[in-house]
Amino acid sequence: MFLKKISSFIIVLLISSSVFSQEKFTLSGSITDSKSNETLIGVNLYIPELNATVSTNQYGFYSITLVEGKYTVLASYLGYETISSQLTLNESKKLNFALAPSGELLNEVIIKDGNKSTNIRSTEMSINKLSISSIKKMPVVLGEVDVIKSLLLLPGVTNAGEGASGFNVRGGGADQNLILLDEATIFNSSHVFGFFSVFNPDAIKDLKLYKGGIPANFGGRASSVLDIYQKDGNSKSFHANGGIGLVSSRLLLEGPIVKDKGSFLIAGRGSYAHLFLKLSEENKNNTAYFYDLNAKLSYKLNPNNNLYFSGYFGRDVFSISESFSNTYGNTTFNLRWNHLFSDKLFSNFSMIYSDYYYGLDLNFIGFNWSSGIKNYNIKYDFKNYISDDFKLSYGANAIYYSFNPGTIKPTDSNSGINADQLDKKYAFEPSVYISAEHDISKKIALTYGLRYSMFYRLGQSTVNLYENNNPVTFNTDQQIYEKATPIGTTFYGKNKTLKSFGNFEPRLAVSYKLDDNTAIKASYNRMTQYLQLISNTSSPTPLDIWMPSDQYIKPQIADQVAFGYFKNFKDNMYSLEVETYYKKVQNRLDYIDGADLIANDAIEQVILNGRMRSYGLEVMLRKNEGRLNGWISYTLSKSEQQTPGRTAEESGINNGKWYRSIYDKTHNLAVTGSYKQNEKWTFGANFALQTGQPVTYPTGQYSYLGLVIPSYGLRNANRLPTYHHLDVSATLTPRNNEGRKWKGEWVFSIYNVYNRKNAASINFSQNTETGVNEAVKTSIFGMVPAVSYNFKF
Repeated sequence: MFLKKISSFIIVLLISSSVFSQEKFTLSGSITDSKSNETLIGVNLYIPELNATVSTNQYGFYSITLVEGKYTVLASYLGYETISSQLTLNESKKLNFALAPSGELLNEVIIKDGNKSTNIRSTEMSINKLSISSIKKMPVVLGEVDVIKSLLLLPGVTNAGEGASGFNVRGGGADQNLILLDEATIFNSSHVFGFFSVFNPDAIKDLKLYKGGIPANFGGRASSVLDIYQKDGNSKSFHANGGIGLVSSRLLLEGPIVKDKGSFLIAGRGSYAHLFLKLSEENKNNTAYFYDLNAKLSYKLNPNNNLYFSGYFGRDVFSISESFSNTYGNTTFNLRWNHLFSDKLFSNFSMIYSDYYYGLDLNFIGFNWSSGIKNYNIKYDFKNYISDDFKLSYGANAIYYSFNPGTIKPTDSNSGINADQLDKKYAFEPSVYISAEHDISKKIALTYGLRYSMFYRLGQSTVNLYENNNPVTFNTDQQIYEKATPIGTTFYGKNKTLKSFGNFEPRLAVSYKLDDNTAIKASYNRMTQYLQLISNTSSPTPLDIWMPSDQYIKPQIADQVAFGYFKNFKDNMYSLEVETYYKKVQNRLDYIDGADLIANDAIEQVILNGRMRSYGLEVMLRKNEGRLNGWISYTLSKSEQQTPGRTAEESGINNGKWYRSIYDKTHNLAVTGSYKQNEKWTFGANFALQTGQPVTYPTGQYSYLGLVIPSYGLRNANRLPTYHHLDVSATLTPRNNEGRKWKGEWVFSIYNVYNRKNAASINFSQNTETGVNEAVKTSIFGMVPAVSYNFKF
């Protein structure tokens, strides 16, 4: 019934569009880079006669409907020369633009923010876009350009500590972020346990982080969406670029399959720091390295049809002698078809595969362990450019999940370990959505939509049954939670539904333009997350397990409201963004004290359903033009969690009161800048300061059978010391690059200039010599100088 209503609504809108478009004509087309034919995302087309603007979508397509007349069309994109075209619109026309890069050295396709100044007219808020050229100028640890580390300089985004994987958005967990690479889900975004991200910057075309005001086509996570697209490849001529650094190197090759119609791209990256371990007698049998591969094929069948096939494969390998070996990583594939039904109706059909694998070989014990998650995703999206003031997006999505919580196999016949397979789990998540972009007047713009998601937890699986349906009991005498004893089991056959859910997820955003340079905006979105990451660490680790919602694990439901003030100054040279937000999350997992999460086939016995809330104020001041550009961002925020008792007799966690979540960072300040002194030298600097991460310290100790056992206070009642560091870089572009096919640059950087020993953790132990209790701080990085060489030909 719901689908029929949506279909009827769409048909009415399509019919009405033909009525309202009388005596109007549609101008449409695509915008590409003139040197590579790479489609450009977010290019602004401005028509001064009507003061009208339209932007290209994520596939480089635009469409605008205008009354008959003569117009000037300006196509502008930072990093590219602006094109002006005169035309007489007396019929619907296709007009493609090829923009010429303005000439930076190593970025033939210079993907900027579209327009770095705040888009006053748009309803977009709580959204950050970063250019790849800007990211490459930021100094980072060990000289390795890193997409995820660059996000940490944005307001509302923090990390879980130095060397920690993932990122936290507006007080949410790293598992609450949906990370997409060419529409495929990336379940672990880190290499080397968080030191590097899995994204090769050379292969990336565009990235956008949604912290709030999330469009209706996205779902499945409670906190944010990081949407990343790979380059399509150069369909005009062959090119290569790459870099050589202290710990890793990279190489990208791209070129035409059929000139101006088809292209390929392949990019590889690998680390070799483990080779230095071989020089040490103590570590010659140890190793730690990563590698990844990006690939993409693009082909234009005709003006209305394009095919794309993209993939990613990455692995981390870590081993100690021959006794321990750890391998993990992501694999993704996406076959995509863009089809233009008409100059007003654009569609994209995708078939996507995503796999995260974790393997652990423990030869000294005699077994290996493997786990992972796979999903198979089909999605069909449409965008209907009904009029200049009204655009409609709609589509459907279906994801099938396969979860492997753990497989144990003995390594040989002498092993004392028996083979075991934790119950594999399966789930199906279909969804539909519809969303409208509606310009009510010259001052008011709306984006509103509705997503309806469903989730089916499927067999084949054996499910434990408990008295009163409670897998966790409360011991009133000792005031602790304990595992309940199952009173029976039920087996569900293949594809039988164990539990089903359905949720409406409304979305709304509004912008009110006070004047040409000032706007106030507001947004609301509800997100439902049906997957839960089973982890009690502050940041995701490869050993963490994804679990589907079922009769014991409820889906997280997040509601977020945000309000913002946006201002441009001095002809867009400066821009100011101020936002405040409030977010609450139902059914956030919490754990009983002493929870055993690894290889637990009855995980419901150690988890509790709690709730979260976070709220804050974000300020971002940017300088967009000139030799010196960059931004200052500051966030004042609070993130809390509560797990009250289910009955009056239960104490809950922390006596049922709100307590700091491990993602709570009261203050978060970031300053980043880039200064181009001349054509030869460019300098960059970052400064980051964050309130220390909440932790739980012991408050005392007691002796039991000769053992000294610490006793702990309330959860997250303490904090690590304040985290801060300053990084600098200098980029040297040799003058002899001019006129040469081979072009290069040297990047010199120093991470943590003043050698701040930031605490990754603090461990409490008893000194074996003095017998005195002591706190030992663990730091990962001090000052780290680095040099790398980037090239292209």
